[in-house]
Amino acid sequence: MDTILIITILIVVCALAFDFINGFHDTANAIATAVSTKALKPRHAIILAAVMNFIGAMTFTGVAKTITKDIVNPFTLNNGSLVILAALIAAIFWNLLTWYYGIPSSSSHAIIGSIAGAAIAASGFDSLNYSGFTKIIEALILSPIIAFGIGFLVYSIFKLIFRDLNLTKTNRRFRIFQIFTAALQAYTHGTNDAQKAMGIITMALIANNYLTTDDVPFWVQLSCALAMGLGTSVGGWKIIKTVGGNIMKIRPVNGVAADITGAMIIFGATFIHLPVSTTHVISSSILGVGASHRLKGVKWGTAQRMLITWVITLPISAACAAICYYILNFIF
Repeated sequence: MDTILIITILIVVCALAFDFINGFHDTANAIATAVSTKALKPRHAIILAAVMNFIGAMTFTGVAKTITKDIVNPFTLNNGSLVILAALIAAIFWNLLTWYYGIPSSSSHAIIGSIAGAAIAASGFDSLNYSGFTKIIEALILSPIIAFGIGFLVYSIFKLIFRDLNLTKTNRRFRIFQIFTAALQAYTHGTNDAQKAMGIITMALIANNYLTTDDVPFWVQLSCALAMGLGTSVGGWKIIKTVGGNIMKIRPVNGVAADITGAMIIFGATFIHLPVSTTHVISSSILGVGASHRLKGVKWGTAQRMLITWVITLPISAACAAICYYILNFIF
């Protein structure tokens, strides 16, 4: 078995491992509000999220193609297989580290930063596809800002429409409705997040001459969808606790507003083939809803800690990937 084939197999295994970790790291965000309001029991919420993530992952491939070709050009990338393997190792390391401490950091930032860092280590800054990379970074930056604004607006509309209704009865009805909004949010999560691993495997197949187009093979799509679904079934209780309770005290009406906002932003990004951080979008939606509900009710200290993690994820993951690349290049 030649070295290229061995590295390709390692990349596929690591990409599926990344998707699996993404399942219990990021998918927790999609069901956190439903669990915290007791709209769903934790076990039921996880099963629902796993199924809807799988369906979402099997629906689209546009984001995968963006990951494949818009950060670096896989057709001209030097030592492409080592670059991709180094990026995956670095992203997995960062995801596990932030999961261990219960910090809802972004898997999207981690993998995109890692690919860029490993590519720069291999071929310098000229290896980046600056037009595509800039477009991705803009989407990552703007999406949580938009999510905050829309979350604030959606909840403001809710307050206006339901201001004369009995709060207890309204929350009871919203708790039932929240089952559907949690399912919708988990579905949209699958349409965007699972595609990142699909794009990475496709990039590796192109770089190692096993594929001549950027079309995602069906076996890649299916295996990534399964990995995401299985990861979701494990659950991410540390993240659920942070997103579901440490940002604000969430009631069913708040949860529905946040879920609808998050689903709108994530699916909108999927529709235009842009990867976004589902973690950032969902957390920012909750912050926007919380700010609209009562500014003092938002735990801004938790929000500040999350913001710092979001900012440092890209450069740290890029640096880790560069170090991983140098080690792998020495080994191989």
